[in-house]
Amino acid sequence: MNRLFKPYLQNGGTYKGGKTLSELGTDRKIYKLSSNEHPVGPSPKAVAAVKKAANNFHFYPDRNGARLQTALSDFYKNEIPAGQFFTGNSGSEILDFIIRGFLGEGLEAIICNPAFGIYNMFSGWQGATVKDVPLLAPNFGLDVDGILNAITDKTRVIFLTSPNNPTGSYVPRADLEKLLDHVPKHLVVVLDEVYYRFSDAPDFVTAMEYVKKGHQIIAVNSFSKTYGLAALRIGYGYSTPEIAEYLLMYNRPFLLNQLSIEAGIAALSDEEFVQETVTMVQSERTKIYAALEQMDVTHWKSQGNFILIKPSMEATTFTEAMLKEGIMVRPVANFGAPGCIRVTIGTPEANAAYLAALKKVLTVTA
Repeated sequence: MNRLFKPYLQNGGTYKGGKTLSELGTDRKIYKLSSNEHPVGPSPKAVAAVKKAANNFHFYPDRNGARLQTALSDFYKNEIPAGQFFTGNSGSEILDFIIRGFLGEGLEAIICNPAFGIYNMFSGWQGATVKDVPLLAPNFGLDVDGILNAITDKTRVIFLTSPNNPTGSYVPRADLEKLLDHVPKHLVVVLDEVYYRFSDAPDFVTAMEYVKKGHQIIAVNSFSKTYGLAALRIGYGYSTPEIAEYLLMYNRPFLLNQLSIEAGIAALSDEEFVQETVTMVQSERTKIYAALEQMDVTHWKSQGNFILIKPSMEATTFTEAMLKEGIMVRPVANFGAPGCIRVTIGTPEANAAYLAALKKVLTVTA
């Protein structure tokens, strides 16, 4: 390799996302249930804000994310001030800020597979060593003792996701508090909570109360899921004053484009839209469980807007068979769940089509 290049940039590999509808190159009706996108579309208030902002493309955007940070503080009922929020182009960029801020050659991160591949990839790009403490069978619970035993004086970041992608499992309050009470001060806990609005578990918690208590925890969030703004790539995080101030150093001038800023601010005020989204997803989730049980399909209960299943056939074969029936789903071997498929919860129409296709595919191959 050229001595100019950093050899560890190959350590993390490359991200392999699901295909877009345009990549399929077909005009037939396809239900895209492979990327955990919003089932009906973007927040109407966000769309209106974008249309209004489109008249001012000739101006530079805000120099920083201050207005969006203020809107976020208002959204969280001013539990923490605006300065404890930081924004970026997607939840993935927020993770990138964190990883660049805390990891490097000779340092370590802990992940818990099955998990979002970005944690491993971005950490590897910084030359860090990544330790995997797998989620516990059979229901993908967090191995708190395993994580604590894996910590060394080189550990700087522990990545948690709740609800977890792709399993749909979550970190209960007791597990998170046990972990936070025992981790040393030389590391941060990252809680990726981009799916948190879909959760209904009684002991589900976000990072907010622990940030307020001064724990070294960082929350990661996105406008992609409940607000339907995936194409605009708006993400944010929040943490303690000290950590937030440190990570805000990555907030380079004009980081966010004006459309994202205006859309994000408007979306935060569109609570009716979010509540309708959450109600539909939770209701449809319950219906899908019943259908999967009737078809005897192995699956796991989810706190997200997706459900993990394990069909009785090879994952790639299953995915291709479903696509022939007009349903896009996502195999997640690269997330650490070989043989499993993640299926987004869509509209009632999309879910009915999915279940009909599933029944047909499994019947044909039985």
